[in-house]
Amino acid sequence: MTYLFNDPADFATEAVAGLALSHPEHVAVVHGGVVRATETPKGQPALVIGGGSGHYPAFAGWVGPGMGHGAPCGNIFSSPSASQVYSVARNAENGGGVVLGFGNYAGDVLHFGAAAEKLRAEGVDVRIIKVSDDIVSNSPENHRDRRGIAGDLPVFKIAGAAIEAGADLDEAERLAWKANDATRSFGVAFDGPTLPGAEDALFHVPDGQMGVGLGIHGEPGVREEPIGTADDIAAMLVEGVLAEQPERAEGGYQGRAAVLVNGLGTVKYEELFVVYAKVAELLEQAGITPVRPEVGELVTSLDMSGLSLTLVFLDEELEQHWLAPVDTPAFHRGAMPPVDRPRRTSFWEAGADETPASSEESRAAAAKVAGVLELFESVCAREEAELGRIDAIAGDGDHGQGMAYGSKGAAAAAREALEAGAGARTLLVRAGEAWSESAGGTSGALWGAALIAAGSVFDDQAGAEPRTVVDAVDAGIDAVQRLGGAQVGDKTMVDAAAPFREALDAAFTGDDAAAAILQAAQVAREAADATADITATLGRSRVLGEKSIGTPDPGAISFSILMKELGQHLS
Repeated sequence: MTYLFNDPADFATEAVAGLALSHPEHVAVVHGGVVRATETPKGQPALVIGGGSGHYPAFAGWVGPGMGHGAPCGNIFSSPSASQVYSVARNAENGGGVVLGFGNYAGDVLHFGAAAEKLRAEGVDVRIIKVSDDIVSNSPENHRDRRGIAGDLPVFKIAGAAIEAGADLDEAERLAWKANDATRSFGVAFDGPTLPGAEDALFHVPDGQMGVGLGIHGEPGVREEPIGTADDIAAMLVEGVLAEQPERAEGGYQGRAAVLVNGLGTVKYEELFVVYAKVAELLEQAGITPVRPEVGELVTSLDMSGLSLTLVFLDEELEQHWLAPVDTPAFHRGAMPPVDRPRRTSFWEAGADETPASSEESRAAAAKVAGVLELFESVCAREEAELGRIDAIAGDGDHGQGMAYGSKGAAAAAREALEAGAGARTLLVRAGEAWSESAGGTSGALWGAALIAAGSVFDDQAGAEPRTVVDAVDAGIDAVQRLGGAQVGDKTMVDAAAPFREALDAAFTGDDAAAAILQAAQVAREAADATADITATLGRSRVLGEKSIGTPDPGAISFSILMKELGQHLS
């Protein structure tokens, strides 16, 4: 039970404020989360780590020298929005690029990815690390497609130590992935967490049973088994993790491992120590030496009753960074080198950026882009009811409204950008952000990311050619596929966008973008209509499965409509 709160809707924000007030030497509040209270050294990569609130000390408790430079903090168990991630990254970055790190959950992948698109469109080099240590959530050969749980801590600790030691962006990314690929976790739950203001837990486990294979967002285990003794549970966890122990090799893994026994919120330290005593014994029997073990509440789930075991199979390089000093509100180790760390005196705020200088040619291109967005606004308003009707059959009914809200917000942002003298790149970036914020939801985030990615093709100092238009459309579709993760056949917008992209590339000969887009739009509409015969496996219709047959995907339909209107407009 969560006892101490005011308005439940403000719980996450108030918790972040209290953290910063209690650790002013470490962190400062910015829109969307926290950043270090000291400046990021010029040219140093910024490690921005985050996710939903409710997991303290993850993630805001890990901001400080030797670990994170900032942490976006979403609502309880919810991904931070793209604007929150962007705000924290803008405040943390200082010329060295950004590593965005988070657990591998769909919402985090989408919103961190959308923020990355905007940062890249502005010239910032961004790398993405999705922690995926949970062994029950996918097969060993698909390790990078698993969930992230307590493995967040060692992966970010190792990456942060490498950056503190002088790693550049490429090296930090390499070591973060290396740490992730060496990390395995397995956990159990005895009862679910209770959200602030809720009357009951998100799930319960029958008396005398435990859920095996927990998530950290209130997901129950993948199966239930009788609760054994502490030694029984330790043996099960060790056996599960060691099933994926790598081969020992000269110059590589030699039987040394970082070990974490993590409490999820209710299991107390003495209980965890009892479990660790058996874990240590079993590891010794397996010929494994624990290296600087950590036992305690490391990645929690509010008041969830459960625990997990994490092992990082170390080589010499990973061990060096695992043992390095760190100084954050919740995680300390050793003494940091006596480096001058000036306190921050200013912070980036949304809306505070001046409009970048632009050429007359780029402003003319921006005016044409704004005209396209005005068109999209009117088309989405016209189609809102029909798209909502389709979505009510095959999903949650809000697609028409989301497209109307998103396009309206984007068109308004474009008008404001034009009045401020923005070039085409800046206008599209601002319009994309506005679409995402105005629409919300998955489609809002994807359309916003598409506009931002399209903006990266334009230049505030140059005009636009037919090739620019085609490349911008191509970049937008690439962002949708990359961020959404959908493939053709999943019954999503991609079922229309992917064939559109192929047809556009084939039809465009270098001088008539409008004709090529119109030709590709016909292909997209045929593909969108054909989604009526597909059983949804992803996106808004997936929960209905077979019931979605007979109804086309509304995201695919809306995409094909807008591309036809775009081709006609350019003609």
